[in-house]
Amino acid sequence: MTDSNCLFCKIISGGIPSYKVYEDEQTYVFLDIGPVSKGHYLVVPKNHAVDLQSGTADDACYCLRTVHKTASVVMDALGATGYNLGLNHGVDAGQEVFHTHFHIMPRYAGELRGFTKLSPADHELAEVQQLIEAKMKEAGLWN
Repeated sequence: MTDSNCLFCKIISGGIPSYKVYEDEQTYVFLDIGPVSKGHYLVVPKNHAVDLQSGTADDACYCLRTVHKTASVVMDALGATGYNLGLNHGVDAGQEVFHTHFHIMPRYAGELRGFTKLSPADHELAEVQQLIEAKMKEAGLWN
């Protein structure tokens, strides 16, 4: 199920370009273009649901399985020492795009753990994506 007006559905279908990190049958994973840390990425179910509660439990589980599968590879690719996992559910929680999505925010030793959005240049996002893609290929997770 998709929503033709949804930004993330358009990204999943290829109608809007993204910095893809991973994809499988149930999820699509890409870099956040307004990251709070280097390598901040989003895990979204391919089935459209406005928020976690309106989606299926299976889609929620697929997303968490994808987080489990990708986080250590991304950390290794970027030299991160930890990550924050976030989900904004509803306007009052800060949700801006109304398609369920999980934020994975890599963290680095000695850096502040803020949640202020950064504005990386396209070439910086492309470089991060290339580093992650190489590690995903090494791990056999790139298709």
